[in-house]
Amino acid sequence: MAGYLTTHVLDTARGCPADGLQIILYETSGDTRRELAVMETNADGRTNSPILPQDAFKTGTYELIFFAGDYLRATGQDGDDPLFLDQVPIRFGMSDPDAHYHVPLLLSPYGYSTYRGS
Repeated sequence: MAGYLTTHVLDTARGCPADGLQIILYETSGDTRRELAVMETNADGRTNSPILPQDAFKTGTYELIFFAGDYLRATGQDGDDPLFLDQVPIRFGMSDPDAHYHVPLLLSPYGYSTYRGS
């Protein structure tokens, strides 16, 4: 089985999935990055398909950019300008060619966390 990449974004301030949050996936090498996918979360805070599906998966270093600021503005959680959080980048490596990598984001207007999920 080939590996693949998924995510899940939860709005911890509101206690619900983050619906409508844009995400861009890049493959990175040093200071160079190549855009691979642009997706948006659904009502469950997930993308409708893997961000990096099995047929496109390969090991390496990647970066997810979560457009938190746009989401926070759209949900009335924007506060003062400039926002404390706008774009949230997460750079990570995938070394197992057969693994399911899951990179969730727990988001609030003033903080976030992530981890390698399952």
